[in-house]
Amino acid sequence: MSLVALGSLGGVVLFVAMLLAMEAGRRLGLRSYEADREGFGTGLGAAEGAVFGLLGLLIAFTFSGAWSRFEARRHLVTEEANAIGTSWLRIDLLPTEAQPEVRALYRRYADVRIATYEHGDGRKSTQRWLVEAAELHSSIWKKTAAALHRPETLAGASQSVVPALNAMIDITTTRVTATENHPPIEIYVLLVAHCLVASLLFGYGAAPNRER
Repeated sequence: MSLVALGSLGGVVLFVAMLLAMEAGRRLGLRSYEADREGFGTGLGAAEGAVFGLLGLLIAFTFSGAWSRFEARRHLVTEEANAIGTSWLRIDLLPTEAQPEVRALYRRYADVRIATYEHGDGRKSTQRWLVEAAELHSSIWKKTAAALHRPETLAGASQSVVPALNAMIDITTTRVTATENHPPIEIYVLLVAHCLVASLLFGYGAAPNRER
């Protein structure tokens, strides 16, 4: 199951759980209301204010963190595109006979990197693309190193080619790490718990209403 489908399912489950919590709160409220109508709801406002205030704060921080992570990942896409483009241009410094084979590997590598994030709709498929990218890293490095050791290679070519190739390889790990950067599970548990408690309190406070 993809992350999008899993997130959608989690949202539906949470919505149903909140409705059930509201109904449970309403039934508890009806019992309290029938037992003591005059004292019903005493102190409830303070509890609701604290719970809803903390819930709003948690949601705000969660969305703020999600937005900052999204922005960071978007910048990494540009950085990787620039790294691949720079490394591609540095191929011109290799001997002419070695360039076609290296460029073919670069074309395949670019296709694999695009497919990783366009068609990697699950952990297994994404891992498959990452493994292929790592294999291409090794092939590109070996072919480039062999080309740089040829006698006809321009002097100082390695000082331009190697750093660009390293940057192209390193950005892959950076993007994978950024993709796996999520809030701790404790934050999600706290959010779900507060949603349920808030729903319970809402149902409890609205118990005297004739209609739900």
